Amino acid sequence: MKDLLNRSLSLGIGIIAQSKEQIEKTMEELVNKGELTRKESAEWVDELVKKGEEARQKIESNVMERVQRTIGERRDEGVTREEFNALLERITKLEQRLGESE
Repeated sequence: MKDLLNRSLSLGIGIIAQSKEQIEKTMEELVNKGELTRKESAEWVDELVKKGEEARQKIESNVMERVQRTIGERRDEGVTREEFNALLERITKLEQRLGESE
């Protein structure tokens, strides 16, 4: 699940990076056509990138919240890695005791 989450976040970051390049390209075209000044273009790019970053953070937060909720819901269905390791250690100790008494 962690790998899936990491891949999803990487995809989102990649989309944002690609979007910034596309935004810059579009703004450059508007500057070349004389519809925007370089200063206006830079301000627009900064604003759009800022909004994109805010959207990415919201998405990331929502994903993390849903993952935590899902883990909480599934908690009753299974054990955590720590609980599993603790049980495995107890079983190993019990097997060792049984082996000593035989």
